[in-house]
Amino acid sequence: MPFPGGLWWLLCCRQGFTLLRRDYGEADREADGEAEEEEASFELRAQGDQGSLEVSLSQPTRSSSGSERSLLVAEEMRSLIVEKGPGPVEDDPDALVKGWLQREVRGGVKTPWIRPRKYWFVLTPDSLDYYSSNEKGARRLGSLVLTSLCSVLWPDKQTYKETGYWSVTVFGRKHCYRLYTEHLNEAVHWVCAVQKVIDSKVPVQTPTQLLMRDIEEHCGSPEVLEQIYRCNPILRYTSSPLYAPLLPFPYGSLDQSAPSPRSYTTLRDEAVKLFNSLQQLESERDPVPLMQGVLQTCLDLPPLVDEIYCQLVKQTTEPPAPGGQGDLHYWQLLTCMSCTFLPSPPVLRFLRFHLDRTESRFPASEMAKYACFIREALGKTKGRECVPSLEEILVLMRRQEMICTVHCPGAPACSVAISSHTTAEEVARELVSRLGLSQSPNLFALYEQSRRREQPVGSATLLADVLTRFENLAGEEREQDPPCRLCFKHYGFLDTDNVPRDSLEFALLFEQAHEMVLRGYVPTSEETLQTLAALRLQSLNSDFSTHAPFPRLEELFPPHVLHARLPAPRRRPPTKCRGARLRAGLLAGGLWGQALAKQRAERDQRLRGRLREEGASTMAAIVEKWKLLQGMGRPEAMAAYVALVREWPGFGSTLFDVDLRTVRPRRGGGGQPWQRAALTPLSPQSPVGAGPQRLWLGIGAKAVSLYKPGEPEPLDSFCYGRISSFGASDSSTFRLSVEDRDMLFETSQVDEIAQLLNTYLTSAGTRQPPRPQEPATSPPASDPTALPQGLCPAAGPWQHRPSVGSFHS
Repeated sequence: MPFPGGLWWLLCCRQGFTLLRRDYGEADREADGEAEEEEASFELRAQGDQGSLEVSLSQPTRSSSGSERSLLVAEEMRSLIVEKGPGPVEDDPDALVKGWLQREVRGGVKTPWIRPRKYWFVLTPDSLDYYSSNEKGARRLGSLVLTSLCSVLWPDKQTYKETGYWSVTVFGRKHCYRLYTEHLNEAVHWVCAVQKVIDSKVPVQTPTQLLMRDIEEHCGSPEVLEQIYRCNPILRYTSSPLYAPLLPFPYGSLDQSAPSPRSYTTLRDEAVKLFNSLQQLESERDPVPLMQGVLQTCLDLPPLVDEIYCQLVKQTTEPPAPGGQGDLHYWQLLTCMSCTFLPSPPVLRFLRFHLDRTESRFPASEMAKYACFIREALGKTKGRECVPSLEEILVLMRRQEMICTVHCPGAPACSVAISSHTTAEEVARELVSRLGLSQSPNLFALYEQSRRREQPVGSATLLADVLTRFENLAGEEREQDPPCRLCFKHYGFLDTDNVPRDSLEFALLFEQAHEMVLRGYVPTSEETLQTLAALRLQSLNSDFSTHAPFPRLEELFPPHVLHARLPAPRRRPPTKCRGARLRAGLLAGGLWGQALAKQRAERDQRLRGRLREEGASTMAAIVEKWKLLQGMGRPEAMAAYVALVREWPGFGSTLFDVDLRTVRPRRGGGGQPWQRAALTPLSPQSPVGAGPQRLWLGIGAKAVSLYKPGEPEPLDSFCYGRISSFGASDSSTFRLSVEDRDMLFETSQVDEIAQLLNTYLTSAGTRQPPRPQEPATSPPASDPTALPQGLCPAAGPWQHRPSVGSFHS
């Protein structure tokens, strides 16, 4: 609502805020090497010792919307410390806490030549002062003004171990008081008292925050808005450096983020450094690395996200060359920010107003196109795990989509256009439709594949984050390592018997069955493994020919079978005599050590030669079986391969390597805590004993089974009707409750096991899944039919959405 008459003109003609050339007031008054504390926005200075107070602003006033804003400013100024002259220390009525503390104890405080000095500290509702003594009329040596931006650190044990003192660190705008005491209770008492004073202070608001509120209040009055921008340089582009953040940040380093390879200082310093980095964008020929560095800093220090948004809005407001290269670099970084971070509601409203203002002032320009793109991105952004990759930043600078390559075993790779907000669920749905798998009853998912591991991609995961991880891993891995890639595969098998042999899904089934064989998850005889390798060659190269390309043996035959043929290394029993161990250690460092190293090298060489011989003989046997398959077509070879693998009862199950830790009989109701009990076997017919042992946990569409690695028959099997509950006891322990028993498994794939179980139970349709009983530390479970995060219920033409899990671990 505009001001009546010409009142707005009178108010808006007042000079606006600026942080670029701040008046820091009079010279610092030092006492014992300390300067008096000054506030960032407002100061109160005393004229004389006992005279009246004069209120002055270190920043020029701004255009205001009314007298109520002046009242808020006055309240803020009255909350600051009043200069006090020498007076009685012991009888100060404003003192909250007082006592002797040692100040600035550095390093070896126990050494005689570095003696810590004691001072008399007094905490008042406005400041923390220290005096030369506690006598009446003692000289005040220093003062630290306490505002809502101050912070205090709790005493830490490491400092006590190094110095023998408990530390209390108080951060102010210009000073940092590091105080020490020999008693923990005293340190805690001071910390609590200082923090209570800080919490009682009115939150400090910067000029930018106040102007943002004014702009929001007068968004319907163009004349008032233009006057606000004209009178307040802090809202407009500047080529000068910034000396203070645009938003309030706590003093000190309390709000620094989680561990990061980059080292950061305080948030206030990092905000000023980031503005310097933004100014470098104007002249950078290749701004992409600098943009990624700014985004990474915001990811490491989330409180800086709003600050960077405000700085970018400032630098894109009334630039000297609208639409120039430097100005477009700011807009491009703002585009990357909008696809990565979501600002707080006040900053978001200010940003949207800025976008609307830019589009109205520069219609059909590049800046207006970026503003439209940013507005749409802000409606989709929900947060990222990683900053955009270099490729993604280049694409965002052109306001285009990325091309993601997804590999399909047994089929050509698919190229999918994705944005910064595309999830794995959306890509999987598109691939299911594109590959003609909409009518399949089985489950499908995207997988991350690398040399070391393969893991599924959750349906809610952003593919842009996955591509960034691939980019980071590419810089860490060796050149000979295969690059990471995305694959589209089966996730769970609900029906493997009725898959048409001439369909693409059967080719996917064939490829995943072959991967199971190579990883040793199909326990069968070596003769059958050679036959499977021959069928694989027939499906790849058709009939035998000396000119046909031969894959490597490890791509046809499980490598662990060859390694099992090698003799186990002989281990010498450890010497029990102390003198013998000493003599062995001395000899190992001399000539005998060189001889032992030479013996080990010769032994390893013999083992490698033996391994080559075994591989050659195995390959010869495979080739002989391949010759017998003359005339068999590729579909028949694939069908024969899958038929042999399907003979194993566990085919179609997802296998997880687990360690069975305990089996406990359940006592009392489901809500009672577990009771200590003797370990019992899995069942009367089961050979599993009570001790921990390595097992395979197979999760299938109809039952959960336990296998001894390498054994074809399960040790025990539980249909889903017998499972009463399941869940995570902790991050590495999975609990499965079957009727009257609770089994605990140690595994690194707790979440994948639980999600896969929930997926199979939900997809059954005829039964409700048992409600996972989580411990008190786990988040409460919601509707029993709802899947965990990363899983999707059945919907639409795609019968089962992709979910987190793996066909083989």
